[in-house]
Amino acid sequence: MSLRNLARQWVIPFFDPRRIWALTRLPRFLAEFRQFRRLAPRQNVRFADLYPCLDDRVASTPFDPHYFYQAAWLARRLAASKPTQHTDVGSSVNMVAVLSAHQPMTFLDYRPLRTELSGLECIAGSATALPFADDSVESLSCLHVIEHIGLARYGDPLDPQGSATACTELQRSVKRDGRLYLSVPVGRERVCFNAHRVFAPASIVALFPKLRLVEFSLVDDAGEFHQNVALERAQSAEYGCGLFEFVKDT
Repeated sequence: MSLRNLARQWVIPFFDPRRIWALTRLPRFLAEFRQFRRLAPRQNVRFADLYPCLDDRVASTPFDPHYFYQAAWLARRLAASKPTQHTDVGSSVNMVAVLSAHQPMTFLDYRPLRTELSGLECIAGSATALPFADDSVESLSCLHVIEHIGLARYGDPLDPQGSATACTELQRSVKRDGRLYLSVPVGRERVCFNAHRVFAPASIVALFPKLRLVEFSLVDDAGEFHQNVALERAQSAEYGCGLFEFVKDT
């Protein structure tokens, strides 16, 4: 294990050095607070109400490339295919909320989303036992989800075959001519208990023998998005994001 991985997996979860580094910015924060009070003597700015945000002053807007690009990718796929109803299993709730503004959505999660929003139906369920009939779902997505199943991270039971079982369920549920949109971490295959698994892209394709791969896109280790590339493009990845579009042929 490299020192970088050691820090990410064993130091940051318990002791985030970025927060400690942010304290070096505290003198500037206090100086700006005093200056602001001088500039706004009539505003109610009390010390007890201070809310230091010490690590937001950066040169460009930060974002998580995996979640940013997978949401953009799915939104564009749905805009092109225009399904009557789209079903999502466990993906980002922020993405689902936005997509439901123009695309009728059903959202299923092991930890049910308790909200009411027009265009969005939320149900409880497990990806390893989907409550859908065979060949019944027109358009289905599951983004950055199956890699977690069976590792007990979210309170689900331990199951070494959790990811494979979920893939079987997703494949079973998609209707003929239906689409499945899937994303997972790709690169050197491994189990990072209890966070996630990382898959070789070919291993994911092998888990869907009844589906045909239409597109593979990749967010590489540098956070760059590469659309519609060969599976081999991810061979050198350590922790990329593979985006797979499948169709179930008649």
